[in-house]
Amino acid sequence: MQGPNPKAATELIRVDGLLDALVRHLRKADDELATEVAWVVVYLSAFSNLATSMLVESGVLQLLVQRLAMSNSLQLLILVRVVVLVQVFIPYILCFILSIWLYMFPLQKPSPGHISLEILYRNIIEVLVKCLNSEHRVLNKEATWVLSNIVAGSVEHKQLIYSSEAVPVLLRLLSTAPFDIRREVAYVLGNLCVSPISPTEGDGKPSLILEHLVSLVGRGCLAGFIDLVNSTDTEAARLGLQFTELVLRGMPNGEGLKLVEKENGIDAMERFQFHKNEELRNMANSLVDKYFGDDYGLDE
Repeated sequence: MQGPNPKAATELIRVDGLLDALVRHLRKADDELATEVAWVVVYLSAFSNLATSMLVESGVLQLLVQRLAMSNSLQLLILVRVVVLVQVFIPYILCFILSIWLYMFPLQKPSPGHISLEILYRNIIEVLVKCLNSEHRVLNKEATWVLSNIVAGSVEHKQLIYSSEAVPVLLRLLSTAPFDIRREVAYVLGNLCVSPISPTEGDGKPSLILEHLVSLVGRGCLAGFIDLVNSTDTEAARLGLQFTELVLRGMPNGEGLKLVEKENGIDAMERFQFHKNEELRNMANSLVDKYFGDDYGLDE
């Protein structure tokens, strides 16, 4: 089967014996065969909600996580994508998560919110860190893409990533990785610092998660974002300006202004004064006018 065909995916998952065959082949030690099976799982989970629920109930998710943990090859790439596809359907996998919890911690009584994060994501994050540390550039990029999807979720998702081993690696990649990976890393780190809770503040800006912001800035991430402000890439520059705004607005005691100035952020923003992109021009000019106007530095 080829092409995005939800009807075909739903019909395929209903074929008698298919699920058993997928599970059986994923359990085998043959990585090449397991990878081919995983492509089928990608197709099914991408185009059919019914297929996704049936795959999860059959134990495929557990097998995928096991494969992720054991593999050291580029075959991780496809399996990471599968896990991201199925993790959207948490209502379908809650029973699976509960069974794993009871197996691992038989004397503890989990709450639904706790198990959905601490069990489902913890193992996946360990694998993502493995991908981030890989020498394969493709795995680095795929892992940051997965993390960017996770941190776009709830505050609990953000806290889980923030407290994980992924953050030190992301901070390193922000300054050392190729440009496209740095841009994706910036999205992850930036989203760790803002709350998805509505409504936003009166001026339309997202609410800050101050603990995350102060910690990440204290660990030196601002320079990487200012580098993105200096980029000719529109999306990267937007990410850099957005994070700069968070620093200026949120760092306690006005510390953000000094930090941005120290990293040559004022010069970086002023280059947008006559920029052809209206959105970037307005973002940069408003930040300079608001925080670095004529009165800036007079109190010193």
